[in-house]
Amino acid sequence: MKELQGLLQELEPHHTTLVAVSKTHPPEKIMELYNAGQRDFGENRVQEMIEKYEQMPKDIRWHLIGHLQTNKAKYVTSWVHLIHSIDSFKVLKEINKRAKNDERTVDCLLQFKVAEEDTKYGFEPEEAYEMLRSEQFQNLKNIRINGVMGMATFTDDMEQVRREFKQLRNIFQHLKDNFFADQDSFRELSMGMSGDYRIALEEGSTMVRVGSLLFGERAYG
Repeated sequence: MKELQGLLQELEPHHTTLVAVSKTHPPEKIMELYNAGQRDFGENRVQEMIEKYEQMPKDIRWHLIGHLQTNKAKYVTSWVHLIHSIDSFKVLKEINKRAKNDERTVDCLLQFKVAEEDTKYGFEPEEAYEMLRSEQFQNLKNIRINGVMGMATFTDDMEQVRREFKQLRNIFQHLKDNFFADQDSFRELSMGMSGDYRIALEEGSTMVRVGSLLFGERAYG
């Protein structure tokens, strides 16, 4: 897996975690990376992630990176490693409720909408700040906010991508300074995919979500 090794060498000086985005790819393809030492894998759809979790080695760290509907939270809270895509207070409260039943604390990232695309989910900054100031949020004892996630606009304009990553980094820093200053666990800035991860690294990404560079194009069918 020379693609994997090359990517890991690129990420190492930045101390950035590689999440291999395995959506639509079968377990045997994932096992090739697993056997080469990769343990962090990302899925967009809950059902697909459940099926792979049940079939595959239990030391894999599964990252849910796609939009999570509240009615699906109960299926993953007992074992998911990190949910990147918290985009509403409603889903956060549901995860907390299910995690309490599982007697576990679930690590989460707040997803922010920094792209100029209507198709992207995420909080607006002021909306998230209001949530974090609320007493309701303070009472959520079975979730832990580890950082933020965002996706740049799908465009060839790399300066726009850089601006959006800078915006996300600024949001991360504002949250760190004003809400999580005493929490060492708040440290993840999840941004960057196959087409823009190098810019994300330059802008301080701690976690990149890379699929096609590792697996080739998505397998639909």
